[in-house]
Amino acid sequence: MRRIHTLNVEGAMNAVVVQGDAVGTTLYYGKGAGSEPTASAVIADLVDIARLHTADAAHRVPHLAFQPGAMGDTPILPMDEVVTSYYLRLRVADQAGVLAKVTGILAESGISIDAVLQREADEVGGADATQTDLIILTHDCVEAKMNTALAQMQALPTVLEPITRIRKEELA
Repeated sequence: MRRIHTLNVEGAMNAVVVQGDAVGTTLYYGKGAGSEPTASAVIADLVDIARLHTADAAHRVPHLAFQPGAMGDTPILPMDEVVTSYYLRLRVADQAGVLAKVTGILAESGISIDAVLQREADEVGGADATQTDLIILTHDCVEAKMNTALAQMQALPTVLEPITRIRKEELA
C-alpha cells in the first residue's frame, strides 16, 4: 500500500519524505538551491540524457564516468603499506614519565610527531582525577609501523582505555 504524505513547505525550503524498511518514515527538510541553480541542474540533466540517447553505445560516457572494465587491472595497495598521518587519543594515567614512554615508542618505530597536547587531569575527571587525555598528531608514516607502535603503547599499564586512531588524509 502506498501512502501519500502532504507537506507544507514554504519559500525556498525543500522537503523529501523517505520510507525505509528498517527506519520507517523519515523527513529531510532544508533550504533549497533557488530557481536559477535548480534550472541549471535540470538543463544539465536534460543535456546528459540527450547526449546518451543520441550517441552510439561505444562512445557513450557511462554512469560514474568510467568504463566498467577500466578498474580491472588497478593494483590495490595492502593496508600495511598505506602511508598517511594520524590523530591518536590515549586515555592515560596522570603520572610522570607516561608521555616519555609513549613518544619513545613512536620514536623507536620511526614515527615523527607533528603535535602533542596533554590535557590537564582536572579537565578530564575533576579535581581529584588520576587520568588524562593525550592527543598526538603524527607526520606521514607507514600503516604497519603505526600498528606495531599502537600495540606496544596499548600494552603499557598506564594506557587505561583502547587507543583511538584516525587516519588523516590531506587533499593536495
